[in-house]
Amino acid sequence: MRVLLKVCMDTEKANEAIRSGTLPKLLQETVEQLKPEAAYFTSDHGKRTAFLVFDMQDSYLMPVISEPFFMQLGAEITYTPVMNLEDVQKGLSQLNR
Repeated sequence: MRVLLKVCMDTEKANEAIRSGTLPKLLQETVEQLKPEAAYFTSDHGKRTAFLVFDMQDSYLMPVISEPFFMQLGAEITYTPVMNLEDVQKGLSQLNR
């Protein structure tokens, strides 16, 4: 299932992770693990935030993905199922059947 992962990082913990060099490493490892179709980095409500769209094979992967962000960055994590245009069109085509 295509999922949007939102990672909002605690500012102080992210600052320390930048100083120690662990933030770039964590982000690189996550991108290599998830192979997202899109990855964006910005600020949201004044916090460093990452948005990654990827295919989640199974829900048991949620702790595997989330725990490093919780433990190292005190992050707030959300997972949201998402669709691309093709998915929406396919779903809408099923409504008239």
